[in-house]
Amino acid sequence: MASSLDSQPTANGTTAADPVSHIAKKPKLLSTITPAEILSEFSHHDPSVARINNGSFGSCPASVLSSQKQIQLQFLRQPDDFYVNHLQPGILRSRTLIKQFINADHVDEVSIVDNATTAASIFLQQIAWGFAEGRFQKGDAAVMLHYAYGAVKKSMEAYITRAGGHVIEVPLPFPVTSPDEIVQEFRRTLQIGKTGGRRVRFAVIDHVSSIPSVVIPVKELVQICREEGVDQVFVDAAHGIGCVDVDVKEIGADFYTSNLHKWFFCPPSVAFLYCKKSVESGCNLHHPVVSHVYGNGLAIESAWIGNRDYSPQLVVPKAVEFINRFEGGIEGIKKRNHQGVVEMGEMLAKAWGTHLGCPPQMCSSMIMVGLPASLGIRSSEDCLKLRTHLRDKFGVEVPIYYRAPKDGEVGPVTGYARISYQVYNTPEDYVKFRDIINKLVFEGFTCESLPNDKA
Repeated sequence: MASSLDSQPTANGTTAADPVSHIAKKPKLLSTITPAEILSEFSHHDPSVARINNGSFGSCPASVLSSQKQIQLQFLRQPDDFYVNHLQPGILRSRTLIKQFINADHVDEVSIVDNATTAASIFLQQIAWGFAEGRFQKGDAAVMLHYAYGAVKKSMEAYITRAGGHVIEVPLPFPVTSPDEIVQEFRRTLQIGKTGGRRVRFAVIDHVSSIPSVVIPVKELVQICREEGVDQVFVDAAHGIGCVDVDVKEIGADFYTSNLHKWFFCPPSVAFLYCKKSVESGCNLHHPVVSHVYGNGLAIESAWIGNRDYSPQLVVPKAVEFINRFEGGIEGIKKRNHQGVVEMGEMLAKAWGTHLGCPPQMCSSMIMVGLPASLGIRSSEDCLKLRTHLRDKFGVEVPIYYRAPKDGEVGPVTGYARISYQVYNTPEDYVKFRDIINKLVFEGFTCESLPNDKA
């Protein structure tokens, strides 16, 4: 059976079709994808829903889903042949493509895992062993952003706090007006972490925070860590590849992870974890799920964690093929999405008399838009209730963030919608959202009127 797995990698992780390059090779564009073809690729989306929340679960086009199904059937037809002859070469080809997109030095620096949360666990697990084995001392510090993803915060609690580490959060402002605000708070928190001679063993830094969504000046923060003697830096870029520029050598972190199912058009769930080769050799990294390939390096361990569906890892070449149907490839998509989300965000803020949560240059393909104060958003619970109300009654899917008012604020904006823009979105999606909010405001709606039994 012919499939995308038939291209065999060479010993150094390349294929005849994929020579070594710092930029993923893009085939000659025969014809740019048309709006009708984009609509067809995402025709499985619910047409009754304004889906302006690509950031949560991503999206996968029909052509990639079709390729995934072929791979699944290929496995089910003859599992032994698939395992022996196709699985590992296919994963290696995916890793090689990722290496080219992120400008890693070697394919061995790239492992494929389920998601960014798994990657964070892999990193934090080895830190926890550092405490257990005496390489780190009780009370040694770790620094993370207040904006950090909730699951990563829980992982810090499970692995680091439990092992005796001291976790310090960087209190970042929101709304934010410039990258300098983030840089200053990060420097200040690092100094607090070093109080009394304490060692700051590692930092976890977002590239694009989830909610509130802000592009973090990651290169500058990594450089500060180097200047201040932080041992290791892990960048959580769940929204990285396909959303912002990713050059791991330029960023300079020891570890960098990003999902491929959010902004890179792969099916859920798949992510990569980059480990700088000079660092990995001394870290003893292992996948949390131990199989019979334990001890062969993280990339090999991650490529076999037992019998399961590996098709999301294997369709990366097909996702790249879809991306290259767009003018400018991934760069063109990022530019289009950024321009689209800024335009729609500014339209909504103007219609509601509010503001954006950050300057346009600090957003990616997502942006925070203030909601009218009259909606009466007074807690995170109100945000959940309003989000559910918008979904169930009006067919709008959008996350909402609560920002506690500061002392003395008059008529503060406390609720912000995080809107996303992906290639399948149209202005009509955002106009629908705008008009519904305007209708609620006109009718005197407040979150207090919503029931508490469904959040």
